[in-house]
Formats: sequence, C-alpha cells, structure tokens
Amino acid sequence: MAQESYSDTLTATALTLKDIAREAGVSLATVDRVLHNRPGVRPDTVRRVKEAIERNSFQPHVAAAELARGRARRFAFVMPSGPNPFMQQIEAYLGEMSAWLSARRLSVEMVATDVFDPSVLAVSLETLSGDYDGVAVVALDHPGVRAAINDLVDAGTRVVTLVSDVPSSRRHHYVGIDNIAAGRTAGALVGRLVGQRSGKVAIVAGSQGLRDHAERIFGFNQVMASEFPGLAVLPVLEGRDEDERSEQLLARLFGRHADIVGLYNVGAGTQGVAKALSDAGRDKQVVFVGHDVTALTRRLLLQGVMDAAISQNPGHEARAAVRVLLALARGEPILREQEKIRIDIVMRDNLP
Repeated sequence: MAQESYSDTLTATALTLKDIAREAGVSLATVDRVLHNRPGVRPDTVRRVKEAIERNSFQPHVAAAELARGRARRFAFVMPSGPNPFMQQIEAYLGEMSAWLSARRLSVEMVATDVFDPSVLAVSLETLSGDYDGVAVVALDHPGVRAAINDLVDAGTRVVTLVSDVPSSRRHHYVGIDNIAAGRTAGALVGRLVGQRSGKVAIVAGSQGLRDHAERIFGFNQVMASEFPGLAVLPVLEGRDEDERSEQLLARLFGRHADIVGLYNVGAGTQGVAKALSDAGRDKQVVFVGHDVTALTRRLLLQGVMDAAISQNPGHEARAAVRVLLALARGEPILREQEKIRIDIVMRDNLP
C-alpha cells in the first residue's frame, strides 16, 4: 500500500507586538505601556489590549527569548490515516495551539500514513530524516519501524512515541497512558458489570502489533483470568480500527457464539462494533466497554449501548508531545509529572 501523507503547517510566522496592536486597534507604544503597567492608558484600552493578548495566547517574553535564539524549529506528527475520532481530536488540539507555537517559532506538520502496515510506516519515517527537528509518531512495535526510529535518532532527530510506544527503540520519550493499567481497568469493569452471569467475552482490537493495544489486552486478560474465571475470553479480533471491518468480524462472532455477555473494544472502529451489537439484537444484553470520549462514544453511553469508556485527554497528549519535543530540542529537562497522562472511567451518569 502506498504512503498516504499530507503536510498541514499549523503556523507560519511568530506573533509580534505589532500584531497585538493591530488587533486591539491601538498603537505599538500603547501596547508597550500596557505590558509594562505604565500610566496614561485608559481602562477600556487596557482591557482591549489584554483581551487581544489572552485571545492569542501571546507571551512576549517567551517570543523575545525565542527570537533571540534565532532558531525556528519544525516538528512532524506521524498519525494514522483514516477516520479515527481520538486521533482527529489530537490533531484538532494541535491546530488550536497555533498561537502558542508561533510565539516559540515552532511549526507542526501532520503526516498521515497507514500505521498498521510496518513497511509503509517505516518508509514514512525514513522520508522525514533531515527535514525536522523532532518527530512524534503513533508507532507499530515492529523491527522495521524500530529501525526507522533508530535511524532518525542517529541522524539527530528527537523522536517521541505518542499513544503507542516502541520501548525497545532508541526513541527519546513516550507520551501516553499506562496501557496495561487501562486494560486491567476495562477487565474489572466488564467482569463486575456482567455480574453473576457466565459466558464468553469478545475482544476487538486494531492490531496486536500496536503496543498500546497489546498491553491493554494483556492487562484485560490478567484480570479476567485471576478475578473472573467464569468468563471465557475469546480470541482477539483485529479490525484495524476500521468500522466496516470491525462490524463484519463481530457480526460473524455473534453468529457463532450465542453466549457472549461481555465485549471490550480496545481501539477505534467503535461505530462498527456498536452496529454489530445492535444488528444482532445484543446491545442491551452485552456489557460493552471501550476507550475515549468522542461524539460517538458519548452518544452510545447516553443510549445505554456502551457501558463505560476508559478516557484519556487528547488535548493533554497533544500539548505534552510538543512540550517534550521542544524540551529535547533545547536540551532542557522533561517535566515528567506535568507530562504524565492519566486515565478516567466515564459512564453515562458522569459524562463530562
């Protein structure tokens, strides 16, 4: 499969005091007076200038420091192609960071590719060598991908794995949740919500080659085996996070097993999973636990089709990945507690 990629530069030029003055409808001298709390500016004018500064997340001291360094930096985010709502949320949050990025003379470009195909993903990474200061990648844990990451690092590029890790590579940092803990949480939810019933539990994943999915499955199976021996876990279905493929695989599984009482959707493809449940008339009988709060999962939770979602904050992940890449590029320490991504359990009655 050929690489599918696009570049979408989110920032072009850094914001300046002139930009703030123009937006507030005042002179450059007036902006300077407001910034330094000097007298002689009317309260209404002060308010307009401060609102323009806040609206654009303008930080003049940061911008001045970056300009003094004389160094603009380019980061690439290698993301899955296709309609994955959670990944789209990360991209949207990166877009909202444009003013913050501009103030630091940073640009972020998106590269969409088939992360489920190791050869395609490896080629996508190889093409970035020498063009970017930093790369964040949603990575498949595969020898070819590992080698491509190592080659980028050897060429001087800072590499961060995002959402899914490749710990055996020489990547500099991982930004994402503890996926084993997330899987254990899902297992506890399915087991307890099924209650005293016995039967089978289905698992739908994107790919077990994605380490985040493999770790979630591992944690889920740990809890199932140790705490809920009356529930038999069926072999994992791999839907590649695609709605149609996930729907077809699960529909066939429901046709073969009438005693499925629980379902864990490890990744995306949620709409297909929900449709298979509904078409089989099982949406009110099978305990359904998945991941992430999106417009779709919110609706499914409200309808009672989905029982719980293990949520992670896509905005925090987007910001953390950029901050980590910037710290690495500057040779500064990473604030690990600040960049730690937490998980939350979201159900119908506590929807944010």
